[in-house]
Amino acid sequence: MAPTVRDVARLAGVSAMTVSRVVNDQPGVSAETRLRIQEAIAELNYAPSKVASSLTSAKTQLIGLIIPDVSNPFFALMVRGAEATARKAGYRLLICNSESDLRLEREYVSDLVAHRVDGLIIAPVSEKSEAHLAGLVERKFPVVLLDRAVDSLDCDSVALDNVDGARRLVAHLIVLGHRRIAFITDPEDVSTGRGRMQGARQALAEGAIEFSDDLVFHTRTDQIGGYRAAQQIIGMAQRPTAIVAINNLIAVGCIQALRQADLRIPDDVALVCFDDIQLQAVVAPFLTVFDQPAETMARVAAQLLLERIAGNVGRQARTVTFPGQLIVRESCGAKLPRSHWAR
Repeated sequence: MAPTVRDVARLAGVSAMTVSRVVNDQPGVSAETRLRIQEAIAELNYAPSKVASSLTSAKTQLIGLIIPDVSNPFFALMVRGAEATARKAGYRLLICNSESDLRLEREYVSDLVAHRVDGLIIAPVSEKSEAHLAGLVERKFPVVLLDRAVDSLDCDSVALDNVDGARRLVAHLIVLGHRRIAFITDPEDVSTGRGRMQGARQALAEGAIEFSDDLVFHTRTDQIGGYRAAQQIIGMAQRPTAIVAINNLIAVGCIQALRQADLRIPDDVALVCFDDIQLQAVVAPFLTVFDQPAETMARVAAQLLLERIAGNVGRQARTVTFPGQLIVRESCGAKLPRSHWAR
């Protein structure tokens, strides 16, 4: 059987309470006694019980992280960033994949709270996530929203400046000569999609281009969603000269559909997207993207949460917004003459 705190106390010749003080790094133990206890712990290979410690301190040293799609490289980077920051502070991360399903997300929130996590980082499915998060926020349970916002929740959040990012991405296409631009985005109740469509409309207005609902395609934000939306775009009587994909996986689906239709990027259709897939950038370095620092954003979110857990900040919610970076490559048609798109 694994050694207990009483075994350590017996070997060191002290009480179990004294051993507990040393294990929890509390004062009131002489240097000589502390050393004797540490030697006994090492000799017995004693590992303190996390459950017992949490019952004493009311802290489990656990943080919950809920993301919509663990297979998306963008969210994988966020997991790495949050985990690194949590681990450095002595916390462990419990990762849940909601699969963009509200029911599953609600169950994960309930499960994590039942497991007594000290706080929660979540990239919510949509505005409807408010139904199972509002109660946590109201009772001051530490919650940080990551990547996506829920307007009705008064809690800390970290996200990209989606409006400015989309405005810059679409403005770049307009400068290249594109006038008929299609947008593949997520449902309207997701904050990232709303913000990016707002920025796109701003860019179109600044370029004196009329916005058309017919060029907006709402879909699931994965490769299948991108493939199906691109098929619809390909079948249009007046095909757009450019496509803006809301994320990297949708862009991959677009590439698949365009290639199957024998359409070349960017000669026949230009393609740009949000987020930069590192592996894809190495293998096929041609996608023009608006990149956001996913790992850094998650690190900041974890730090905000740790500060909330420690009680080191006031009640006012904090919002951290990142600017992102436009990376111009071949897929936008930057190397083609502007006259190429005047059709």
